[in-house]
Amino acid sequence: MSRFPRFLFLIASVFAAFLQAFQLESRILYFPNQEGSYLTKDEHWINQTLDHFSPTVHLQFQQRYYEFLDYHKDPNGPIFLKICGESACNGIVNDYMQVLAEKFGAALVSLEHRYYGKSNPFDTMETKNLKYLSSKQALFDLAVFRHNYQESLNKKHNLTNVENPWFVFGTSYSGALSAWFRLKFPHLTCGSLASSAVVLAVYNFTEFDKQVGESAGAECKEILQEITSLVEEQLLYDEKAIKRLFGAESLKNDVDFLYLLADAAAIAFQYGNPDILCTPLVNVKKSGENLVEAFASYVKDYYIGSFGSSVQTYDQDYLKRVSVSENNEGRLWWYQVCTEVAFFQVAPSNDSVRSSRIDSQYHLDLCKNVFGEILYPDVNMTNLYYGGTRIAGSKIVFTNGSQDPWRHASKKKSTKDMPSYIIDCHNCGHGTDLRGCPQSPLSIKGDSSNCSSIEAVEKVRRQMIEHIDLWLSQCQDTGYAFDSPYLLSM
Repeated sequence: MSRFPRFLFLIASVFAAFLQAFQLESRILYFPNQEGSYLTKDEHWINQTLDHFSPTVHLQFQQRYYEFLDYHKDPNGPIFLKICGESACNGIVNDYMQVLAEKFGAALVSLEHRYYGKSNPFDTMETKNLKYLSSKQALFDLAVFRHNYQESLNKKHNLTNVENPWFVFGTSYSGALSAWFRLKFPHLTCGSLASSAVVLAVYNFTEFDKQVGESAGAECKEILQEITSLVEEQLLYDEKAIKRLFGAESLKNDVDFLYLLADAAAIAFQYGNPDILCTPLVNVKKSGENLVEAFASYVKDYYIGSFGSSVQTYDQDYLKRVSVSENNEGRLWWYQVCTEVAFFQVAPSNDSVRSSRIDSQYHLDLCKNVFGEILYPDVNMTNLYYGGTRIAGSKIVFTNGSQDPWRHASKKKSTKDMPSYIIDCHNCGHGTDLRGCPQSPLSIKGDSSNCSSIEAVEKVRRQMIEHIDLWLSQCQDTGYAFDSPYLLSM
């Protein structure tokens, strides 16, 4: 039931923050919590249009954003818009963006994605209320926010018709939004950094599992495959016991359980912690101890424990819950998966690490079960609209980590005005350019000192900075007000 009366403008404000973040790259929970994790957590709000594509529906909701102005060169310094993605946005995280803001004298602003966190337009997340949840609506949210924030900045400094140079940033799904924003609104930003940007919607994403095996290496891959086989066997004769071993007895659906295990393995390579998984397993294999028990310890102690994932986000009955106060961001992202981008992480036809029971039919059944109706991700239309890896944009930097399974949904080849860089190292995963190593937990200021190849990371960062500097300077030709030199210090 919408909180909007039929003929009135009312502003939706949901102040119960979600405790769990269901991120695109897997069903995970992780919020930075060490000292200095956030540059700011002070909340601000704008009135946002619910449906940007309707000439007759003018309903609004409140959308949360943040600003960090400590380094901003008033009044003409650049504005760096850090896009939040498919989880609650609880502040501006202190990653490499802090370094970039300081270098360029930039303000940092960050807008929470509609429906996530406290930016939900409705009282409930019934399927009928989710129809305004899409990347297209989110891009217009960003455009409206950029316009309104620029006006507020001008008012603050008693200026008129001044345009600060804007630059957009994002990682993963928000990295795709960053690239797409530059594609669709090139007049509103000088350029884009699209870190680990999943710009290619993929129906059967077999490359994900293949990369997990490649990143694991031959020895660890074989062990993970053996564990998958042993777990599948144990599910046949004592389902309750094997699920209990992993602390996942609440998962009634066997494939939900197998998905949990597949994600737990993948996350080690995706976020720059391969040795936490592989080194103990190799040692257990050599000593002849129980591999399944060793992997169960990893899942409980690391994936569910220190990493912060949650078993319940794999429970389809849990994903059916529609109350905004019940930690159901997973439901929101699954809706986007089931309607727009897919990314079905299915097992390849042979030599897979994950169970072959994780197939496209499992995903389609989940979509129908969770949302109560047949949903189908129209990936062809998504790629037609944005261009996929053939995106016809300009002034977009793409970056990917060599070990990241998601890099196969990103743009990996450089084209004119859209350079693409691979950061190649043993623990370079998702968003390494902004997050450093490991990519989770948070490395303050994107610290690269723990990357197996510091130079590989810093080389790409230098290239990023060169492009940002150049494209900011070129904004002069379009009427942006910004004093030279653009790059304050290196």
